Amino acid sequence: MSVTKNIYEAHRWWQTAREDFLAAQALEKEGMFSHACFECQQSGEKAVKALWLSIEADPWGHSIQKLVSEFPRHDWLKPREQWLLNAAFLDKYYIPTRYPNGLPDLTPAQSYGAEDAKMAMERASFLLEQVRLLLPEK
Repeated sequence: MSVTKNIYEAHRWWQTAREDFLAAQALEKEGMFSHACFECQQSGEKAVKALWLSIEADPWGHSIQKLVSEFPRHDWLKPREQWLLNAAFLDKYYIPTRYPNGLPDLTPAQSYGAEDAKMAMERASFLLEQVRLLLPEK
C-alpha cells in the first residue's frame, strides 16, 4: 500500500473510532452502561490501529494494551505510562460487557453502571484525542 493510501486508511479507522465513541455517549445517556463500555473499548482499539496504519504497519489483535506496548514508534506515545494504563483499563471491557457468561451469575447490564461508563469514556477519549494529534494530514 502506498503512504497516501495508508494515511487515508488510518483516517478511516480513526473516524470509525470516533463514531464508536459517539455511540458510547448515546448508550451511556440511555443507561446502557455495559454497551457504552464496550463501545469505548472498540473506540480505543480502532484509534490505536489507525496509528499503526499511519506508519504502514499491520496491527493485529484486540488487546489495546498489546497494540500500545508493541507500537514500533515508542517515542510517539508520551507519556507512555498513561497510554498503557488507559489501554489496559479498556481491555477489561472487551468480553464481559457483551456476554452473559462473562461474569458469574450476572448479566452485563447488572454488572456495569454509570461510573464504569464514565471512566471508560474518559480513557477512550484520551486515546482518541492523542491519536488524532499524531495522525499525519490526509
